[in-house]
Amino acid sequence: MYSLVRRYIKTAIAFLFVGLAIGGWMMVRRELLLRPPTAFEVSAHTHAIAVGFVMMMILGVALWMFPRPDKEDTRYRASHVEAAYWILTVSTSVRILAELVRPHFLSLGIRWIVVLSSLGQIVGLAIFFNAMWSRIRPVGSHRREAKGERF
Repeated sequence: MYSLVRRYIKTAIAFLFVGLAIGGWMMVRRELLLRPPTAFEVSAHTHAIAVGFVMMMILGVALWMFPRPDKEDTRYRASHVEAAYWILTVSTSVRILAELVRPHFLSLGIRWIVVLSSLGQIVGLAIFFNAMWSRIRPVGSHRREAKGERF
């Protein structure tokens, strides 16, 4: 497992604990202070878990497990996968923070930050999958399938 894969997976675990902390905080407020979570807090919690943890974990494992790029592959660029990591990590972090402070700052600026960070998440995922597309290919299994083997 090389360093970029470890970074994706360790970042995913960090986002998991951020999401759990937000969820725990919302639970304490709801049950002990009788203050239900806002839609913004729910969104922050959801994005920490779903994008920060689940997607980053999936991306890290995909990067690790998918076949290596073919020697003639001109499409795969490790630098694009690295860029996707940073765009997705920064965008998700900013989105979580912006969603959490959103109820306290009703300015148009914070709303733009939420929108732009969500677009950053989309861009980061698109860059990752564009870079990985050529690595989604058969490596030996197509020969076994041609012989009639079923998986």
